[in-house]
Amino acid sequence: MPLAALLGGGAGMLLGGPVAALVLAAYGTLAARAVLRRRTRRAADLAHRRDLDRLGAVAADLRAGLPVDGVLDDGEGRTARLARAAVRLADRTGAPLAELLERVEADARAADRGLASAAAQAAGARATAWLLAALPLGGIGLGYAIGVDPLAVLLHTSVGGGSAVAAVVLQVGGLLWAERLGAGPGRAA
Repeated sequence: MPLAALLGGGAGMLLGGPVAALVLAAYGTLAARAVLRRRTRRAADLAHRRDLDRLGAVAADLRAGLPVDGVLDDGEGRTARLARAAVRLADRTGAPLAELLERVEADARAADRGLASAAAQAAGARATAWLLAALPLGGIGLGYAIGVDPLAVLLHTSVGGGSAVAAVVLQVGGLLWAERLGAGPGRAA
């Protein structure tokens, strides 16, 4: 993210001065943050699905009578902790481990369906937030359409520069707030 801010700020300084540098640094950082968060979320989702698939496979192996020594020892997530708790419970009480693991898997998959439903319902709010953040670009385009140079005002006058900086601060704050509101349980950061 610092590299995106530096590149955006440098490009802005070359193209339009200090206000453009600040604006492009903020938007570059916001874009880099979004890309990194998406990658991290995708990697975590993939690892979670892999854990659930492995849990189902272990339960099937247990039902078939195959040994599964140490398969459930690794992992840090909620599913891995529940699987280790199921192993301890089965060791202490003699409960069938395959059934316990299947119930852990079914519970995790049901929770995932609930989170996916909540994310789908919040998608409209996120799309609205991004649309509202893009409206100033439409305003700049409209300014050019009526024969005015809005970038000259925004980048080279004190009132325009203050307005541009205030707009960027409000947009970034609004997007972060909308992201926070739209994040599912356990996903807000």
